[in-house]
Amino acid sequence: MGVRRQRGAATEPLGIDGESLDLEAFHQVARSGRPVVLAPAARARIDAARAVIEAAVAGGEAVYGVNTGFGNLASVRIADEDLERLQRHLVLSHAAGVGEPLPEVAVRGMLLLRANTLARGFSGVRAVLVERILELLNRGLTPVVPSRGSVGASGDLAPLAHLALPLIGAGEIFVGGARRPALEVLRDAGLEPLVLAPREGLGLINGTQAMTSLLALAILEARRLVRAADLIGALSTDALRGTDAAFDPRIQAVRPHPGQAAAAANLRQLLAGSMIRESHRSGDVRIQDPYSIRCMPQVHGAVRDVLADVEAKVAIEMNAATDNPLVFAAEGETVSGGNFHGEPIALAADFLAIALAELASISERRTEKLTNDTFSGLPPFLVADAGLNSGFMMAQVTAAALVSENKTLAHPASVDSIPTSADKEDHVSMGMWAALKLGSVVDNLRAVLAIELLAAAQGIDLLRPLSSSAPLEALHRDLRGHVAPWDHDREMAPDLARAEAFLAGDIDRHLEALR
Repeated sequence: MGVRRQRGAATEPLGIDGESLDLEAFHQVARSGRPVVLAPAARARIDAARAVIEAAVAGGEAVYGVNTGFGNLASVRIADEDLERLQRHLVLSHAAGVGEPLPEVAVRGMLLLRANTLARGFSGVRAVLVERILELLNRGLTPVVPSRGSVGASGDLAPLAHLALPLIGAGEIFVGGARRPALEVLRDAGLEPLVLAPREGLGLINGTQAMTSLLALAILEARRLVRAADLIGALSTDALRGTDAAFDPRIQAVRPHPGQAAAAANLRQLLAGSMIRESHRSGDVRIQDPYSIRCMPQVHGAVRDVLADVEAKVAIEMNAATDNPLVFAAEGETVSGGNFHGEPIALAADFLAIALAELASISERRTEKLTNDTFSGLPPFLVADAGLNSGFMMAQVTAAALVSENKTLAHPASVDSIPTSADKEDHVSMGMWAALKLGSVVDNLRAVLAIELLAAAQGIDLLRPLSSSAPLEALHRDLRGHVAPWDHDREMAPDLARAEAFLAGDIDRHLEALR
């Protein structure tokens, strides 16, 4: 039942302390199966907050979510003998998600993030609850979590409730890719379901960990794709016999956005020494390239800057206390607030979706230029005997379709709101939907870049015997080990799939030297 650990993955256990989790560690646990343990300092904080809850229960004090109903039922007092049942009922009733399950990697991220926020010591749960979440991670027991049902108001209530179900012996768990009843899986693993103590059901479901996990995964892939866009854009520039003049560092210095400077530096590095460029440096009649070439630093750079801003917000959220009410052990108080509201993550996910949609848009324009013989000077649709052969005609159409789909997906979810819970939750973030559709934008971007990569490589083939720069020739050789040149028409879809797989993995070695 264990997680299959990736080669080179960190094997030293990661200490979960609620304060120091970062994207790299998130990746190591969620994707690579790095083991996790509860840090001693976190245990002390958890125990201190738990003591406050137990004292409140013993003293008969009314505390929201401990001995009261929830949401619009907060004024309903619950009898002491029903407090454990209250917490179980809360998890069961809130597990109301629908739709296809979230990917296992996203659910592992949710487990990690939920354990980390509880480790902050502001939730009032027992340490044994956090340790059981970490045990699910370490054993590769991944709850089945439906993808739909969160409006991102009191956090991701439905997804987090489904995440919590296996802890109490309910719901389902993925084992070897198959769905099995959680109670059976726990029995096979020698684990007893937990009986939730007062406050613990609420402590499991209040927060933004579903949307944050999805956003963190999108960021990790976007980091790769923004550098890949520079690499592929440079190959397209050479295939189109474009000029590198617009990448001059002096131009970037007088508009000093950091992303723009980084993208321009990558493009200069990648094109240095190209014999294709040298062949038309003298007597080049093209004064200026189209914006999809000339403005790459400005567009690619703006996307990089958005990504950096979103990363900063996620770094905060990963280590934030997003529960309610929060327990402040030093003062012995519980205070109700709204840290569960998903607005910061909803806006961040929306902004990143818009930026990545733009990255796909400018990529498709370069593909169009490559297939348009009026501009490129290359054979129509990048193939000999055009007419008999259609070449890359439909590949560009596919890219255009994905770019147009992204335009719809880039419409911000965060501008929507719909009241819930008898209008108690009268403004919601829709952060979960923002994060879900961002994932689709990322997938579309990867496919669009893969199409541009194939088209640019074909353009380089058609310029032989001229050669490109050393790094671009290395990229071209590596790609050609996966996808053959387009000498005549054949089924296009397998080539697109192989190029996308290359972009999802083998291209990494070509990104290492880039900013």
